[in-house]
Amino acid sequence: MKALVYYGPRDVRIAEMPDAKIEAPTDVLVKITTTNICGSDLHMYEGRTNMETGRIFGHENLGEVIEIGSAVTQIKVGDMVCMPFNIGCGHCRNCESGLTGFCLTMNPDPNMAGAAYGFAGMGPYSGGQAEFLRVPHGDFNCLKLPEDATEKENDYVMLSDIFPTGYHATELAGVLPGDSVVIYGAGPVGLMAAHSAAIKGAGKIMVVDNHPDRLKLAEDMGAIAIDFSKHSAVEQVLELTDGKGADRGCECVGYQCCDKHGREHSNVTMNELVQAVKATGSIGVVGVFVKEDPKSKEELQKRGHMDFDFGSFWMKGQRMATGQANVKSYNRQLCALISSGKAKPSSIISHELSLDEAPQAYENFDERMKGWTKVILKPGKTGRKNAMKKQAKHTVL
Repeated sequence: MKALVYYGPRDVRIAEMPDAKIEAPTDVLVKITTTNICGSDLHMYEGRTNMETGRIFGHENLGEVIEIGSAVTQIKVGDMVCMPFNIGCGHCRNCESGLTGFCLTMNPDPNMAGAAYGFAGMGPYSGGQAEFLRVPHGDFNCLKLPEDATEKENDYVMLSDIFPTGYHATELAGVLPGDSVVIYGAGPVGLMAAHSAAIKGAGKIMVVDNHPDRLKLAEDMGAIAIDFSKHSAVEQVLELTDGKGADRGCECVGYQCCDKHGREHSNVTMNELVQAVKATGSIGVVGVFVKEDPKSKEELQKRGHMDFDFGSFWMKGQRMATGQANVKSYNRQLCALISSGKAKPSSIISHELSLDEAPQAYENFDERMKGWTKVILKPGKTGRKNAMKKQAKHTVL
């Protein structure tokens, strides 16, 4: 099968790989029709992780079931399904508690809880930026989509990761109707957090970024755009909240966040959230923070540490919750919102490309080219030669 394969930092190529196949009675084999490039993929693409060469990328996947194992009873051949990026067994203590992002059995590393498709440190599972994908424990890990699956495919594929992850940020922060919310990051997850906060009835939603095209998307969702390159984001939030700070804060950037000069400082967003959120407010962190980052220029970050303003955090009596989304806890409800027309996560898609165009798409997305917000790939789509030209570069977030 054709797949996007990692060969080293900033070197991904389309290659012929062995076909995905049924390996256990509980497996499901899916023909991928849509798969997304995620901001988390860029950490691996840039060589900032321990991703092994020869691995297939892709943890945001949707497609048609073409084969099922002998023990599969709920999923049928022909079903259109979306897979959470988390791979769960369905029967360990964490999975039974809804904590499928921290499954205790699917990752062979005894020191790691949680598994995912095509992701460093998250088990040996191939990703879905390919023509076919093996789905372990298919009855548990496949979400069967409604009859409008083909019509709204670009919306439903967002159920694999970024829509539930953005929603998870608002859950971790405890967003309630009427709350004021500040969201750091107007990338795909930050935009989905804004969308989720609006769905929950937040009274005021503020989104912090420095990319005008992304901030425009946030405004289109009803949020207030805060450009930190022009003026202190904290001061802007305080001004918009009568000096008190936001009720809730969401961190949707992660350890590669930058200051207004484009310099990476892993603690920028976290410390600014402490300042921008009110006393006794709460913060939800879904941006990726890693336990080691040897290629960082910061000595603390090399060990996965940061200079965090815990004193102010403590004195303000704030609360914080962190971690990747347990997608299965949300995907059915969010699927219903899409089906009913109350949610449209596809509104952030900037590029719909063939799998053949993926290497150039990674390059453009990694360089934060103007207009490159969310890229989806269609393995069945024919690529157009020289279809993508480099565009004007923005300040790196």
